[in-house]
Amino acid sequence: MTSYKEYKVVHIVEGGCGTIFLGSSGLPLKKMEATLNEQAAEGWQVVFQVIERKRFWLFWSREAVIVTLGRNG
Repeated sequence: MTSYKEYKVVHIVEGGCGTIFLGSSGLPLKKMEATLNEQAAEGWQVVFQVIERKRFWLFWSREAVIVTLGRNG
């Protein structure tokens, strides 16, 4: 098991407008990819991720990805 000296949590959320107008818009994969690439360039590695589904307003729900990153430096 790898141990890291630093950890960071990144929260990436599905768009609210798409959820309301389309019922579900899905996770923003381009945003997620860009965020992870930026963090990787700074030496961060994905340690753990989870997808959560939360109620959004009254009738809708939307997804979010919570990513835990770690690095040794």
